[in-house]
Amino acid sequence: MCLGVPAKVLRKWVREALTYAEVDLGGITQEIIIATDDEVKEGDYVIVHAGIAISKINEEELEETLKLYRELRLENTY
Repeated sequence: MCLGVPAKVLRKWVREALTYAEVDLGGITQEIIIATDDEVKEGDYVIVHAGIAISKINEEELEETLKLYRELRLENTY
């Protein structure tokens, strides 16, 4: 199973024909590659899988995704 996680774009730049971004993954910053045709700006949210932004996500979808993550975490607490 593959898991994509939401991340907030803090800054982005182009290097050697690739678009990179520094993102916030729940308090951890990471450099990723943006590989989506969606226009991604600083402050936007993206879904990251294996260090690559595979899609942009709007804030309504983000809230629903985070709600599901919280529910999964609570259900798996022993």
